[in-house]
Amino acid sequence: MNLRSADRWSAEARSQLEALAAPIGRELLDRLAQLEVTPATELRVGARLRRDYPTELVTAALGQHELRRRAEGKFTRAQRMYFTRAGLEQATAEIIARHRTTRFAGASRVADLCCGIGGDLIALAEGREVVAVDRDPLHLRMAALNADAYEVGDAVTAVHADVREADLSSVDAVFVDPARRARGHRMRPGASEPPLSWSTSLVDRIEAVGIKAAPGIARDTVPAGWEVEFIADRRDLKEAALWSPALAAGPSRATILPQGHVLLPLPGDEVEHRDPGAFLLDPNPAVTRAGLVEDLARSLGAWKIDPQIAFLSSDQPLRTPFARTLQVLDSGPWEQKALRPRLRALDIGSVDIRR
Repeated sequence: MNLRSADRWSAEARSQLEALAAPIGRELLDRLAQLEVTPATELRVGARLRRDYPTELVTAALGQHELRRRAEGKFTRAQRMYFTRAGLEQATAEIIARHRTTRFAGASRVADLCCGIGGDLIALAEGREVVAVDRDPLHLRMAALNADAYEVGDAVTAVHADVREADLSSVDAVFVDPARRARGHRMRPGASEPPLSWSTSLVDRIEAVGIKAAPGIARDTVPAGWEVEFIADRRDLKEAALWSPALAAGPSRATILPQGHVLLPLPGDEVEHRDPGAFLLDPNPAVTRAGLVEDLARSLGAWKIDPQIAFLSSDQPLRTPFARTLQVLDSGPWEQKALRPRLRALDIGSVDIRR
């Protein structure tokens, strides 16, 4: 058994984690980091390492090495961290966690509920105390070790408990990352544990509440007065975050990382609809999900080409972090039969058809 397949509640999985965190386990993981481990070489590498280390430790280390390699796209110190497959999948990427933590700038002690392996915890613990709560003892231990990897472990108090029973009397802000998986399977869309209704009800106890949510969250589930923020890494829509009225700046916003560009609602006249000009603007998915396409148009002096289509247009090559600019080579009414010969005439091969 290794950490990739172990029941995360089992004592055996926790024992394997402690073995990997011990000096001999760290030494083995450091050796693996210097080797080229691929599906083709894993058996050979494992056999070589078993001459110097216990078999079970090598098996666990190979699994952890694979997860660390996958985590490098999320964490700058992935090679010093510990993961389960499910924990890594749900963990917030470092760049997003650091951005989101700025909302808690005025908090001195924050509760991180459903902390998992510590993606948000690490960022939250830079400059403040954090109470990390999770009912999964394996993930909770990993969160503590991962906080140590970022040298913020002294600011963390780890509490093994159901978040519903957590004592929040000592904190002045709360962040919740509800689980969207149960027994290894994704819950139905919109479902989470604890439910969103429980997470938003925390505002009755503490004013400053942030909640991680899926980017497909239904807008009608967001309580009045709360802000929903859609976060993209470049043009890749990653996740949403809900902010209680005490932390909200408006009903919605779109945030584009890594630069941290923010688009907020811009009230004004209705945006006109016209035929395409010389250029199209394809809004970032975060802008579209935040319902801020017309707000973007107003800020740029652009117009819409159709009431149901998010594309904007202009006669000038506008530059904005919230949309990509495309030059219009040809335009006309949609006629499928005429499309192929027209593409051939324009010497265009593959096409991306958008509706």
